[in-house]
Amino acid sequence: MVLRDVTYWAIVLRILTAVICGGAIGLERGLKNRPAGMRTYMLVCVGACLIMLTNQYLFQVTGAGDPMRLGAQVVSGIGFLGAGTIIVTRHNQIKGLTTAAGLWSAAGVGLALGVGFYEAALVAGFAIFVVLTLLQRWDDRMHSKTRLVEIYVELEQGTTVGYFIRGVRQLDLEINNLQMDAEITSESNVRGMIATIKAHRRSDHAQMMEKIRKIKGVTYLEEL
Repeated sequence: MVLRDVTYWAIVLRILTAVICGGAIGLERGLKNRPAGMRTYMLVCVGACLIMLTNQYLFQVTGAGDPMRLGAQVVSGIGFLGAGTIIVTRHNQIKGLTTAAGLWSAAGVGLALGVGFYEAALVAGFAIFVVLTLLQRWDDRMHSKTRLVEIYVELEQGTTVGYFIRGVRQLDLEINNLQMDAEITSESNVRGMIATIKAHRRSDHAQMMEKIRKIKGVTYLEEL
């Protein structure tokens, strides 16, 4: 078929489709002001598409070589860009995993478009868009009602860690992990901690946070 071979119209169609698919996938990330936004996703998708077009063109012209070699380099090489979007906050919270996975997936869509596999590319692009946008609320709702919640808490001067732990236990909750924030503790009059709180059953995190916030001595509380 004409659209499967490297022709002028096939090139235009594949690159334009890569721009649309990459932009649609990156739209949600861009609206949330993530490190990689809509333009980044577009560039990744178009770049992967161009590499596969070049790969197919060389194989089509010379009739020799491995037609998948350049595509394989994209799959492994896109990792450096994804790794740059993953950061660890000062509260040991990891951010950017979804963005990195989205970039890798966008590269896959670009590779499929570049080789002329339109059906898979469009279906995969739509699936990625649904995962990043429509399933966001479901994912947030699921995580907001788990038994475990990780929090950052600051205690006023004079409130001991032991007193806070006993206060949490009186709420019928457990502390699975406790890590002191040395920077906050040493540079201010408050004591900062990162704690993993465990409930005996699935509970609403907002309610758990409200109970913990009422413990005497707690000056600041944030869910991580």
